[in-house]
Amino acid sequence: MISFRTKFTEQARVQYPIVCGAMYPCSNPELVAAVSEAGGLGIVQPLSLVYVHGYEFKKGLERIKQLTKKPFGMNVIVEKNAKIYEDRMKKWVNEAVDAGCRFFVTALGNPNWVVEKVKAVGGFVYHDVTEKKWAEKVVGFGIDGLICVNDRAGGHAGSRSAKQLFEELKGFNLPLVCAGGVGDETDFIEALKLGYASVQMGTRFIATSECNSHLDYKNAIVAADEKDIVKTERITGVPLAVIRTPYVDKVGLKVGPISKVLFKNRHTKHWIRLMYNLRAVMAMKRTVLKGVSTKDYYQAGKSVHGIEQIESVKVIIDRFVAATAR
Repeated sequence: MISFRTKFTEQARVQYPIVCGAMYPCSNPELVAAVSEAGGLGIVQPLSLVYVHGYEFKKGLERIKQLTKKPFGMNVIVEKNAKIYEDRMKKWVNEAVDAGCRFFVTALGNPNWVVEKVKAVGGFVYHDVTEKKWAEKVVGFGIDGLICVNDRAGGHAGSRSAKQLFEELKGFNLPLVCAGGVGDETDFIEALKLGYASVQMGTRFIATSECNSHLDYKNAIVAADEKDIVKTERITGVPLAVIRTPYVDKVGLKVGPISKVLFKNRHTKHWIRLMYNLRAVMAMKRTVLKGVSTKDYYQAGKSVHGIEQIESVKVIIDRFVAATAR
């Protein structure tokens, strides 16, 4: 029998080593709360909460707390951006701390200010990484663990397998979370046997009754197999794992030559990334909430291979837990 008592479960104060990864635009409050209520850890994605699901941030946290009394976490993108964005993110972190959130997942930049804020109230900070060189840049800031994004993840996937990434990062002696490729109980058990302290799932939790993404999206996940997952640069400018659709085939997977030059130039790369991201935000929001359109981009990882039906969060987590006792 696999033990569910890991460094991650101790720090996150949860029953099971299962995280619902923060997703734009899929992280609605009901999904976040359902994962926490079932014994895992739901993660708030603030841009999704505010700009997709229409909550004032503090009110969105209140909604989650109405649905569960159990711990939840928050995702913080710490990439240097416009000052108005940074100020807003700092305000949201303060509000999350005031609401009792004590687990934060940072990504895409220097997590130092988040660590300082969260450590002061006894909380914990994990950081997204795809390889060792990125981990080396952040461990000195006092982070407590690493979200290890492998080559089977949805969205911006890594380039290493789950096993390769574990071997590369285990020397930091921090709890490691396997992010990518976990779609069924067999994947869950394999990740824990490798030595991961938890798994993080995104795609699996989209195909749930609690996620309010459009039924077209959920059905696309159920119908897909891992061979249907491709990586396209056409959405955000860097490879993004999506389900292959006729529209994806039509527009291709690579950015044009002018965009490629702009992405490589240190003076223009931030602006071109911002332009692509703004366009991607609107396209994904439209497709996920309104269903199939002429521009179908469904983010998903290779965990689709193990997803056979739309289920409730509790049914999924209970099945995963039960499988470890066999």
